Order: sequence, then structure tokens, then C-alpha cells
Amino acid sequence: MLELMALAALLIAVLAMFRIKDLNRRFEREIAALRDDIGRLQQATPSAAQDAADAPEMTTASDPPSIAVDDVAEADPLDAASAQAQPSESLESREDAPEPIEPALPAAARESLESRLAGRWSVWVGGIALAFAGVFAVKYSIEQGLLSPAVRLTLAALFGLALVAAGEWVRRRTTPLVQSAFQNALIPGVLTAAGSLTLLGAVFVAHAVYGYVGPGFAFFLLALVSLATLALALIHGQGLAGLGLLASFATPLMVDSDAPSPGFLFGFLSIVWLASALASRMRNWRVSPALANAGLSLWSLGHAAFFPAETVFASAFAMLVMIAGMAFVWPGPKAPPSPAVKSARSPWELYLFPSHGAAVLIASLGVLANVMAVLSAGIRIAGAEWVFAALVIALALLGAGRRYGAYAAILAALSAFGGIRAMAENAVSTTIDAAGESYYAPFEPNLVIGLAFGLGLVFVLLGGAVNWRLGERLLPRSVVWSGLSAVTPLALAGLSFFFLGNYAFDPSHGAYGLFLAILYFAVAWRLSGSIGAGRYHINRDIWAAASWASLLFALVMLTEGAATTLGAAIIGFAYLLGYRLKPWPILPWAMAASAIFVASRIAWQPTIVGASLLGKTPVFNALLIGYGGPALLLILSAWMMRRSEDIRLRSVLEALASLFTLLTLGVLVRHAMNGGVLDSGVPTLSEQAIYTLLTIGASATLMALDLRQPSIVFRTGSMAVGYVSMLSVLSAHFIGLNPYFTGEPTGTIPFFNLLFLAYLLPGLAYGAAAHYARARRPLHYVMALALTGSALLFGYVTLSVRRLYHGADISDWKGFLQPELYTYSAVWLALAAALLAIGYRFRAKSIRLASAGLMLVVVLKVFLIDMANLEGLFRVLSFVGLGVVLIGIGRFYQTILGGPQTPGEPAGGVSPTATETVADRGETDRTA
Repeated sequence: MLELMALAALLIAVLAMFRIKDLNRRFEREIAALRDDIGRLQQATPSAAQDAADAPEMTTASDPPSIAVDDVAEADPLDAASAQAQPSESLESREDAPEPIEPALPAAARESLESRLAGRWSVWVGGIALAFAGVFAVKYSIEQGLLSPAVRLTLAALFGLALVAAGEWVRRRTTPLVQSAFQNALIPGVLTAAGSLTLLGAVFVAHAVYGYVGPGFAFFLLALVSLATLALALIHGQGLAGLGLLASFATPLMVDSDAPSPGFLFGFLSIVWLASALASRMRNWRVSPALANAGLSLWSLGHAAFFPAETVFASAFAMLVMIAGMAFVWPGPKAPPSPAVKSARSPWELYLFPSHGAAVLIASLGVLANVMAVLSAGIRIAGAEWVFAALVIALALLGAGRRYGAYAAILAALSAFGGIRAMAENAVSTTIDAAGESYYAPFEPNLVIGLAFGLGLVFVLLGGAVNWRLGERLLPRSVVWSGLSAVTPLALAGLSFFFLGNYAFDPSHGAYGLFLAILYFAVAWRLSGSIGAGRYHINRDIWAAASWASLLFALVMLTEGAATTLGAAIIGFAYLLGYRLKPWPILPWAMAASAIFVASRIAWQPTIVGASLLGKTPVFNALLIGYGGPALLLILSAWMMRRSEDIRLRSVLEALASLFTLLTLGVLVRHAMNGGVLDSGVPTLSEQAIYTLLTIGASATLMALDLRQPSIVFRTGSMAVGYVSMLSVLSAHFIGLNPYFTGEPTGTIPFFNLLFLAYLLPGLAYGAAAHYARARRPLHYVMALALTGSALLFGYVTLSVRRLYHGADISDWKGFLQPELYTYSAVWLALAAALLAIGYRFRAKSIRLASAGLMLVVVLKVFLIDMANLEGLFRVLSFVGLGVVLIGIGRFYQTILGGPQTPGEPAGGVSPTATETVADRGETDRTA
């Protein structure tokens, strides 16, 4: 079957070759005819040609302007400032500009099916057929015993050389038009590829099957054929280069050696890579370099994974050669542009997806994989840490020095992070084995910490150099390196501290943080040169934010407890004060960031100093420092920035100041009410009452601040805090912590007891807040405040009646007495009448509605409960009192709210219309 397939493929190839010869003859005839037509046209109009030659050069309005690539580069908006300073500078000479934009070529005509079958596929099938022919010829001679192995191998080698020679012979006779039309399927390249494969097979069989040549000579021959194939690829195209690369990287696998040499192996692979890079540079190839990077990376990774101790230096050398080659050979300092770069591509797209990005990404991933393979081996490899550092620094240099190095820069940072983590996990000074003997661990802790510090400084210096060189221009490379320089050093330092640091006091990490802060601020100062005051600038702001983060890191390393919490707020406040010296808009935001850090620290350690060290003295303790200090600084910050044009900053600072103030008051009350213990236990009603008073007070305070200086934070916050307090009243005062359900004692003092603190005072406070909010807040909020106050007053009088009959313990299990039931009706009627009077006096419709609702409750109680449970005089008095009060209320409404008694004069001086419109106007007005 295989013989028949090979014969059919060979016949197809022969027929295709004849067809291609016919196409060549036709193309040559058409070219000759076109030349004749051009000659006749030139001879027919000699006078017109002469006039055109003698006429002065001029450009009409209809002629399209000729724009060179350099002119397009100069018009690039990213480098407008640089273009004005150096108008003659071309894009190729500007390393930091986007890739040059080449004029788009006209779209090629669609290739026909006949052209594909006869001109392309037949060539590739023919090449495959020739390769099969060589294989089957050798197979046939072996089966028939016609020739000895040496003769067969010699003939195979001669056949391969003949194919290579035939490819060169056909190439010299192929017209340029055919080369352009079928550049991916030229017969010379296919013949050369078939010849190379035949030669490689002959050498491999001579070594592996018959043993005619030793490992060294076989390796030499295989390498010679592979490199020769790469050299011929300069003539025959990128496809042959890919074949040469595959053969070169497969050569070491085809030769067995009793004493393999990693140095010799990776030296050969490095030479192959450099040869491929030179060829790619000369021919502007892109696929072949990606294959070369992948092959070298896979070889290095495989050896590092299985033979780390023996391979670490050799594979690292190969990786360094690859990085240096990309920097100086291919793509090189001035990488050639892609064949057609659309002008619509953004600068970020050009930076993150350059024409050489695939090859750079593959190489960078190879470095990352090799680093992790070497450092995660779990055994002691002398010098592995320095190999790791060299690879990371080399990759970072590539990312900083070349505009196509985005992937190299990012993966250099990831390699540093992964390597430090792998080393820190195994870094212990000494370990005691089962026999009681100590041995050294893979990595010494101080060395790992030093590497983390050193690599972090490398990123800072490279990022600073990139920004120093590019200046204030917001190029993608400068922005990326600003971010990497800010994140990577702190991440590496934090990683080393997490695994190897002293959590109580770490002066080395603290000093490193202070040094980083100085460097970061120096670069930010340098970038702020001619930036306008009050303008955000992402590069400068990143470096300034990094200096704040470094100071915070140093603070955590050097302090603990209340000093850390208060110190973080002081650092943020210092940056806000710095805004007066240097008007960088990012500086005041440091105060908000510090507040968020303080809040997270409070969430982790609410007692600030630990429960065992927290004193029991009310108010004046560590809580006042840890909570009150940041709250005070936030209040000062909000006041200092009250006239800032940045509305978002003002709103955030005002919100944080309000939150921390409320939080400080709440935690101090919690501490005082629980005997100096700050825990997560359920609060008592007395404690909850204080929280309720604080929240409604905070709502009123925010309302007052909003009236003094309008702010959406104060306006929204006042209502949000108010509604939260109302929900707290409903859930805690009436349900969860109600002494009627919980049995909590109400105290022995007749008036100033728990009911006074939990119901009467909050009820009066809500009433006062509702009165203050009239004409200043929406109607729904004012009515909610008034109804909540009425409900609390109702709770106070009701529970006070129960306390009058049952003493300090008003638990529900004691039941009800008949006098008690009657008293409820009496006091409720009195309260309803009082609410009605108050509602009319203050023209508050919500309070009058509360009075009507309470009256309805009394009516239901009298007819449903009192009628069934009261007896004798109490039942009579209950109904008498209800009737009298209801008639009185009716008379009140008829007299006060009724119609006019005389024409033109309202009853009581107030008309119905006036009552509804004027009396309730306070609750319907809105604030601006």
C-alpha cells in the first residue's frame, strides 16, 4: 500500500512539474507582449514625452501628497513635543516611538483553484514523494539484499546531495515572477528540504543502526547538515529555515553518548539559535525566531527539570545568549517593522502586541520556567541563586531597553517573585536530621533577603532610568515600568518578610522601606518638572504613591500596636500637608488611603494593642489613640480640603471623617459599658441606647454640616445614618433587647432608670431631629423620624406602666393585672391626645397621624381586651374614658379644623385649606 501511495505521489509530482513548465512559458510570453506594448506606446508619443521632460516640476491639487514613513512618525501624537524639538528625526532613529507605519500594499488578486492545485500543492506533494522515494529505495535494497549497508548509505547521501544540487539548478532558472507568486511553494526549496532530510536520515542510520560512525562524528555531521540547511534558507525561504531548526534541535536526541556534556550541548544550541537570529535579521522573518526561542527554551527547561545540578550553568548560559541575541541581533536595537502596520493601531496596542511579540513572549516564558525549575528542585545547587538573579536582571534589561520588551519586563517581575518565593520557602539556617547531625539547607535566609532587596532595587533603577530618559511623555513603556517599579520591590520585600522576617521588630526591612521611599519620591520629583499645577500625571502619581506605600511598609516593620495605627494616619496627613508645597493632586489621596489601611488594621485587631494590654479605664486608653487619633486627623483633613475643586476627594474625606468619628464614639461606649472588655458579645439595652443616641446625633451633626457647607456626603450620610438608627430601634429596642422579652432589670430608681435611657431620651431626640429636619430634608425622612420618636414614647409610657405594677423586673411571664390593663388604656389615651396637640402646635401631619393610629389601637384594646378581661368598675371606667376622649377629639377637630363660623372668617382663625397647606408646609418643603 505504501509503495502504491508513493508511486501515485511521484506521478502527481511529475505531472505537476510539466504543468509548471507550461505556466512558466505562458508567463514569459505575456511578459514579452507587455514589453512590446510599452515600447510601441513610447515610440507613438515622443513629443508628449519630450514636453513632459522639459516642463518644470509642479504639483497639482489633484495629486496625492507623498508622505514618507518618517513624516508619519513625526506626526505621532505621543511624541509631539519631541517632534517639535527634532523635526528631522525619523521614526527608525526614535527607539521609543511606535513601529513605523508602512504604506499598505494593494490587495492581491484571489488565487484560483487551478493555481493552488498545480502551483502549490503539487510542489509539496512532489517533495514528500521524493522523500518517500528515498526511504522506499533504501527499504527495497535491504529487503532484496542487493547492496551492502555501506553502499546503501553512500547512495542515500549522494541522493540527498543530488536533490540539493537540483534545487539550486532549478532556482537559477526560475523567473522572478514565479518566485513572487509561489514564494511559499517554490520547487528549489522543496527539493533542498528533501535533500536535507535524506542526508540527516543517512547520518542517523549510519550511527544508530550500523554504528559506522561514533557519537562525536555523527553529531558533527548532523550539526553540519542542519546549519547548512539554515544557511540555504537564506536563499530558499523561511520554510527551509524552520526545517533546519527542527533538525538542529533534534540532533542531540539522535546521538547517544556515554559522557554527555551539557556545556557542549548548549553551546551547539546557542550557535544554532544565533545562526537563526542572524538569518531572521537579514530576511526579516518572524515565525522562524519564535520556533528557535521555543526550541532553546524547551531544551533548557527539560535539562533544568531532570538534571538541575549538572545543567544549571549551561542552560542559564543558553538563556542569556537568547536574551542578549534578542537585544542586539534579532529583533535588535532597531527592530524592523512588520510588513503592514495599520495606522489605526493605538500606542498601547503597538507596545503590548508588537510584530515580534510572539518570539519575545516565548523566550520570556522560557526564562520563567527555567528559573522555577532550578529553584524548586529541592536540592542544593551551588550558585543557583546567582544564576536566578542573572536571568532576571538580563530579562528586565531587555524589557527596559527595547520598545518590544513588554512581555520581557512583566515576566521578569514574575520570575523574580516566583524565584524569591521558592527560595524563601526552603531557606532555613540549619536543619537537624534523624541522626542528630545538622546540615545546611538549600538557601541561607540572609542571602534570600539580600537577593529580594537587590532585585527590587534593580527594578526601581530600571524604571527610574526609563522615566528619566523618556521624561514626562506618557508612553506605554514608561507607564508599565512605573507600575512594575512600584509593585515589584515592595512585593519582593513583603514576601521575604512573610517567610523570613521578624514580626515584632525588623530593622533591615524597615530601613529598606525608608530607602525605597526616598528613591520613589526622588523620581516623582524629577517627573514633576514642567507638569502644570493641579494636574494628574499617571507616572509621577504612581511613583508618589509608591513612596507612601514604602513609608507604610517601613512603619509596619518598625512599630506595632497603637504606634502603627496612629503612625499610618500621620503619614497620610503628612502627604496631605505636602500638597501645600507641591500641588500634586495625588498627595491628599494618601490620607484616604491611610484611613483605609487603619480601618483594615482595626478590623484585624479591634483592641489596637491586644486584649491583654487594653486597660479598663474608660475613654482614656489605647482605643482613644487608635480610633480617635485617625478620626481627628481625618476631620482636620476634610476641613483643610473643604475648598478643593476635587469633589470626589472632598466627599471621600468627609465620609471617612464622619465614619471614624462615629466609630470612635461607639467603641469607647462599648469599652466603658462592658467593664473594659471589648468583645463581640451581644450588647445590653443600655449600651444599645447609647449607640442609638450617637447615631441620631451623628445624623443631626451631618445635617448641620451640610447646611453650613453643602456636600452630597453630608446630605446622603445624614439620612443614611438616620435610617440605620431607625432600623436599630425597631430591631433592638422593641424586639431583640426589649426588657419585657429579655427580663433585663430596669433599675431601682423611679424615673432615671433603663426605660428613661432606652426609650424616653431617644424618643425626644428623634422628635427634635424631626423638627430640625423640617424644610431641610425630604418628607419621607421627616415623617420617619417623627413616627420613630412617637413609637419610642409609646414604648416608654407602656413599659413604665408595667414597671409601676411589677417593679424593676417587667418580664412577660408575670402576666397582667386588671388595674394594669386599665392604666394602659388611660395612658395611651393621654398620649394620643398629647400627640394630637403637639402635631397641631408644630403643624406636623405625621405626629397627628401617629395620634390617630394610637387612638385606633386604644379603641381596639378597649373593645377586644378590656371588655373581656376587665370587671366591675375598671370596665366602666375604661369605656367612660374612651368615650370622653373620643368625643373631645371630635370636638377638637370640629372646632379647630372645621369650616368657617361666619362668612369670610374661619373657625379658630384657620380655614381648612389654610390648615392643610400652611400647617403641614414644614414637612413638605425640600432643600435645594
